Amino acid sequence: MPSTRTWFITGASRGLGRAFAEAALSAGDRVVAAARDVGPLTGLAEKYPDRLLALPLDVSDRRAVFETVERAAAAFDGLDIVVNNAGGLLYGMVEEATEEQIRDHLDVNFFGAVWVAQAVLPHLRARGSGRLLQVTSMGSGGGMASVGFYAAGKAALDSVSEALAMEVEQFGVKVTIVQMGGYATGLFTSGTTATAPDPAYAGLRTRLEEMWGDDAGPDPSEAAPVLLELAALPDPPRRLILGNRSFDIVLEMDRARAEQYRAWETLSRMAPG
Repeated sequence: MPSTRTWFITGASRGLGRAFAEAALSAGDRVVAAARDVGPLTGLAEKYPDRLLALPLDVSDRRAVFETVERAAAAFDGLDIVVNNAGGLLYGMVEEATEEQIRDHLDVNFFGAVWVAQAVLPHLRARGSGRLLQVTSMGSGGGMASVGFYAAGKAALDSVSEALAMEVEQFGVKVTIVQMGGYATGLFTSGTTATAPDPAYAGLRTRLEEMWGDDAGPDPSEAAPVLLELAALPDPPRRLILGNRSFDIVLEMDRARAEQYRAWETLSRMAPG
């Protein structure tokens, strides 16, 4: 990988994507920052006029993804590190969500990431190297009431990324699933689509709000140095939980799931196969 690397980051105008872009630029790298609205990137582009290219992109538009990736690769003579970060949140109970809301959500959080992966891989294969960092969630291992579709999209991306990692490692391309913890990204405000609340779930909503509290989590800039270190590893992991507290939560979730399996082991083993 060259000493000055070229990053392609989706969802780069705010939150984690913005923090990752700023960190890469501060490290002396070049960045193609893709986002639906690139207006918030104006100041950053003025600060790094020769190393930042901001491109408007709706990742749910497959043709636009491929066209934008071609522009990005041509601008800086190839790509080295791709961060599939664009996403949003569909907040609401499964029964409440409309078909349009569900499809729109998965178009961005799952299909959008797939389109980006498909578009960048020919460029990474041609270089015989490269990193594809798939930003998912520490909650992708299981559903949680009111954010089930968010977890579903991230879980689907986890599974596809595991397969993709096996497929492309022969070309020198490394794929890492970055399971993010909770950061103050604005996901629950500007990045959220909410269902029309059904009164039947009012009590559960109240309990969830009390459980989550008002803590939005640490600033996204706290996560950026870890991502830079991950991108520099010669042999990176397939999965990385990013967040101190989140690491402990995921381990506890895995332990509880294993106990549940054991509790019903006799029933499981009644069938062959």
